[in-house]
Amino acid sequence: MLEIKNLTVQYGNVIALHKVDFNVGPNEVVALIGNNGAGKTTTLRTISGILRPTIGSIMFNGKSLVGMPVHKIVSEGIIHVPEGRKIFTKLTVRENLLMGAYSITNRAQITQSLKQVLELFPVLKERISQLGGTLSGGQQQMLAVGRAMMASPKMLMLDEPSMGLAPQAVDRIADIITGISKLGISILLVEQNAMLALELSNRAYVMETGYITTMGKSSELLVNDTVRKAYLGVS
Repeated sequence: MLEIKNLTVQYGNVIALHKVDFNVGPNEVVALIGNNGAGKTTTLRTISGILRPTIGSIMFNGKSLVGMPVHKIVSEGIIHVPEGRKIFTKLTVRENLLMGAYSITNRAQITQSLKQVLELFPVLKERISQLGGTLSGGQQQMLAVGRAMMASPKMLMLDEPSMGLAPQAVDRIADIITGISKLGISILLVEQNAMLALELSNRAYVMETGYITTMGKSSELLVNDTVRKAYLGVS
């Protein structure tokens, strides 16, 4: 579904990504794990068109995304939920959700998507008229994901969805990611919480300073000694 080859991104003299190769298949949850500065967010921003690669290819369902405007990439079905949620704090929950459907002209589709999102996130239904800025951190993360779902994604890219959340909220977000996957939507998950990422994903790639250093089935990486020592806090 998504195929990245030889992806290199450079900021001035600094190379942020070094010839990165990876792929995401249909109905897969694939995780990118690594420490701060590893290149995970840069990877997502490049796929979504915010950054342009120096070299390399980004193919989605057989179509090149390199040089494609951000709104066109959205229309292809790739939706990016950025780190820090980025909701509209002075808009209501309903207004935030409808902003996610800005590129859709079919009113019936928007109505159906809104119904699906509110079923997936009952707490948003309860707070439909509340301002986004009055929600808790966990609720704001749900709103950010719900807004992305309004665009009918084929692939969802989630950047640090558990960041700054209480354990109970993290558990809820994990359940939501699993639920979205069951709808047949592929997910590319960036998480510094490596344990969470590996538990939720089918496959994973480990990034270090712009390189992919390790890859494999998530179940195998969970018992990989190097991964356990470096990212799972197991000595």
